[in-house]
Amino acid sequence: MADTARDQGAARLAHLLHVLDVTAHGTVTEAGSGANVGDDLFTGETLHQPNGRVYGGQVLAQALTAAWRTVGGPDGERTGARLPHSLHGYFLRAGDLDVPVDLTVERLRDGRSFSARRTHAIQHGRPILSMIASFQEQQDGIEFQAHAPRDVPPPEDVPGALETLGLIDHPQARHWSHDSAFEVRHVEGALFLGPAAERSDRQHVWVRSRGQVPDDQFLHRALLLYACDQLMLEPVLRVAGHAWSSPGLSMASLDHAMWWHRDVRVDDWLLFEQEASSAQGGRGLASARVFTRDGVLVASMSQEGMIRLPAA
Repeated sequence: MADTARDQGAARLAHLLHVLDVTAHGTVTEAGSGANVGDDLFTGETLHQPNGRVYGGQVLAQALTAAWRTVGGPDGERTGARLPHSLHGYFLRAGDLDVPVDLTVERLRDGRSFSARRTHAIQHGRPILSMIASFQEQQDGIEFQAHAPRDVPPPEDVPGALETLGLIDHPQARHWSHDSAFEVRHVEGALFLGPAAERSDRQHVWVRSRGQVPDDQFLHRALLLYACDQLMLEPVLRVAGHAWSSPGLSMASLDHAMWWHRDVRVDDWLLFEQEASSAQGGRGLASARVFTRDGVLVASMSQEGMIRLPAA
């Protein structure tokens, strides 16, 4: 079963790379909702999801890719392009799996060291995501980072979704255990089937792609952005004593902020150190720091989401 899951995971990773390779269509010639005349226009496909909605991490990664394609040069050449260092995005509407995603990129500024872009992801003439990203030349400067968490077991000692869900005949279980392009291993126990044994506002998760990714630093950063959206709000569920399977649970990402600090490889194990900061008014806020196996801090991120449960 493990070999079959690895083969399926590698195929899913290859398909994900295809989906993130958005297609350029020149510039916008007629203004529409979320688009200005002269904006760069791209189109992306959608990945199937068992919940029937476009996965937020997919749209974020596609929006970032479209923006970056305008930074490398007039023809979208990747050679010498500035890499993303920060991103702020708002999820505005649920995405439709049955239609492609149009992506319009506004070139806000190109300075000596930084470039800024605004991207709108559009379906049915309405924006489903609005994002601003900043890109920077490689530069020297002060070097400091927070310490990686200690006493966290290695990924080899932590069960993953395949062991937890692999034998369950359910679309969501199959999605997590066989169809995902990423391996996910929760140190404190997964929240797929039920609440954690102990409530806590923190969790640690090992994450790695199910296959090797080309040696393209932008691609690794975009894939990290794609992968993190599925985990970000879990600390809020954990501290509240709930799980993905809680009856009547309704969750949706509202906004996402991310900072890339150093080069990263998503085909090596990465440790997410996560924390829930607050939950109120049907919303929850959580953050994460991402470390390599050797303790190098490669990224930080925060996300607020809608989290609703039936009244007790």
